[in-house]
Amino acid sequence: MDAQQIELEPRIMVGVHDIIPMDHMTEYFDRAFATAAAELSRQGVFPAGPPVAVYHGAPSEDRADITAGFPVAQPLVPTPAAVLEPIPGGPAIVAIHTGPYDTLAETYAELTDFLVEQSLQAAGDMWEEYLVGPDVEPDPGKWQTRIVFPLA
Repeated sequence: MDAQQIELEPRIMVGVHDIIPMDHMTEYFDRAFATAAAELSRQGVFPAGPPVAVYHGAPSEDRADITAGFPVAQPLVPTPAAVLEPIPGGPAIVAIHTGPYDTLAETYAELTDFLVEQSLQAAGDMWEEYLVGPDVEPDPGKWQTRIVFPLA
């Protein structure tokens, strides 16, 4: 894992917010990304980047407070099905995880160790950006997820 400290520009995403049991993640992501994509299409807006999942606080073993969808570059009207979610700018630590989603915990552990070693503190929500996933690559060993921890 190669962690980097970067400066992020603030963005907005359209997505579906929910608090879900951890064993419903796949179902939630399917629903959230489909709903967000449908809302983008309905309003004539295109995604301004890869799919994103913002985690509000640390997920527990039982559940996660999460918003998943797509960043947008132009205004969008929120609806009951899809919310607008700010993605903050500022200093952050990022790392690319290569491999299946069920091994993400390994990269998270390495990234957490990196934060401690560098005396850095994560701030609030964090997110994952799905750069290469099952929608374009059948081999899970080639999937890539960008993990982002904003810094305090």
